[in-house]
Parts: sequence; structure tokens; C-alpha cells
Amino acid sequence: MRQGWATATWLKGAWALLMAGALGVSAAQATPVYRSVDAQGNVTFSDRPVGEKVDVGTVNTIPGQPRETNDRQAPPDAAIEAEADAASSFTAYQRLTIAAPGNEATLPTGAAGDTKVRVAVTPELRETDKLRIVLDGEVSGPARHATTFSVTELVRGEHTLRAEVVDSEGRVRQRSAPVTLYVQRASVYLPANPNNPRNTGGSGSQ
Repeated sequence: MRQGWATATWLKGAWALLMAGALGVSAAQATPVYRSVDAQGNVTFSDRPVGEKVDVGTVNTIPGQPRETNDRQAPPDAAIEAEADAASSFTAYQRLTIAAPGNEATLPTGAAGDTKVRVAVTPELRETDKLRIVLDGEVSGPARHATTFSVTELVRGEHTLRAEVVDSEGRVRQRSAPVTLYVQRASVYLPANPNNPRNTGGSGSQ
């Protein structure tokens, strides 16, 4: 009976050593193991030099598996990276401004129907870039590789003009400072107005 119990104790000790080796505990190989039997026949394993030294040999360990990464995580969007690269490579123009009409210019009613807008760009506009005019926050016509534009049908009152540089992909790269202009209120007494009584020879009163 004692022998069976001692065998079970020995098996428990051996199992503990094997588990320590499987978990990658290197100390199990570097530290000697001693086996001792007491008066009752109990077998004890210890790292203290009591009893006989036991050669446990080389413990075969299983290398830990690398932590599994989330393969479903989407890589950075190539389109976003390309856009960021393109944006970082863009060189701003030294000068981009509305040259005409001048800031706070007042346009007569007759001229508001077809207003010429000239944009000054320094250095010269690159082949891959285009310009467009923004009127009161809205794009006025398609972007063109040109510096002169025509803005039509300006109603009376205050307006804001701005020029924008657009690249080959349609992205806005640079904006000019805004220019404010005013269109005169239409008056029946303006010389160019056909309803002016002076143009019809009338006196304007009955």
C-alpha cells in the first residue's frame, strides 16, 4: 500500500516537472533536482541537495505561438495615401489673386451682364492645373487652363469673387483672397436705360 502511494507521489512530482518544462520555464533545466525517500517510503522531489540527484534530461518545450493579429483589419486605403502624397507634393503659387475687377469696385448695371474677371498667377499656371471662379460661394463655370473668365448676369448688390486652383483630379489646391464688388441699382434715369424719359423726348410727367 505504501509502495502504491509512493508511486503516486512520484508521478505527481514528475508531472509537475514536465508541466514546468512545457510552459517554457528554463529554470527547470538549469537547477538540479534531488529525489529523497523518507522513513514511510514517501518520495519527494526538491531542488535542495537532499537525497540522490535525478537527471531529468532535456525538457522538450513547445515554442509559444505568436499572438494572432486581426487579419480582418483593413489596411490603409491606397487612395487616401495617394491623395496625401499628392497633396504634400503640391507647390503653392507665390501669387494668386483677382487682378480685375479690383476689390470693392462698383459696376454699372450695363456692365454686370458680362463681367470680365482676370486672375494673376505667379509663376505661370502649370499644365496640370486649372483655374475656376467662385461667385458668392458657388462655382461659376468649369475649371479651365486660362486666366480670364466671364461672369454673367450679376444682379444688383454686393458680390464676392474668389479664384481657385484645381488639379487634374479636380481637387482644389489653392484659393485666392476674396474680392468684393458692387453692382449699381438699376435706375430709370440712367442714360443707358431705354426707359429714361430723356431718351424718348418725354418730360417724365403728364
